[in-house]
Amino acid sequence: MAHDAKYRVAFRRRREGRTDYKRRLALLKSRQPRVVVRRSLTNVRVQVVGYEPTGDKVLASADGRELAKLGLQGASGKSLPAAYLTGLLAGQRAKQAGVSQAVLDLGRNTPHKGGRIFAALKGVVDAGVQVPHDEEVLPGEDRLHGGHIDGFDSAKVEAVKSKILGGA
Repeated sequence: MAHDAKYRVAFRRRREGRTDYKRRLALLKSRQPRVVVRRSLTNVRVQVVGYEPTGDKVLASADGRELAKLGLQGASGKSLPAAYLTGLLAGQRAKQAGVSQAVLDLGRNTPHKGGRIFAALKGVVDAGVQVPHDEEVLPGEDRLHGGHIDGFDSAKVEAVKSKILGGA
């Protein structure tokens, strides 16, 4: 630790490795809401967040645990189909809140082509929110419907998807 008079301690969230302020400033300069995708070991959470000088405001949100109420029981909340459906639910709620365009906020996550973050992005885009992205990073339809998971019923995904788009 430096003891020089010019030494300045970094922001707490930067020290903890939680916020990249340079990237955050670039996203805020776009003046568009952000699609924030956060994943845990057991769940995926998607939020559409707008900036206000007093603090960020969540415009729409969806959590992977909500899918059980819509009929996706027995499936992992962190799977690719669950991430897609969570993004679809958040996108539908964002449309109802009046959001038509947004930018993707990865946070400190490392992007992996075809991963859960991009599955959630695909759900938001399928709901009708315009988010700039490259089609190559999105997972294939087979993976979004659970074709890569042994014993997974892809009809469940279609049933939940129709409930979400139907206004459930």
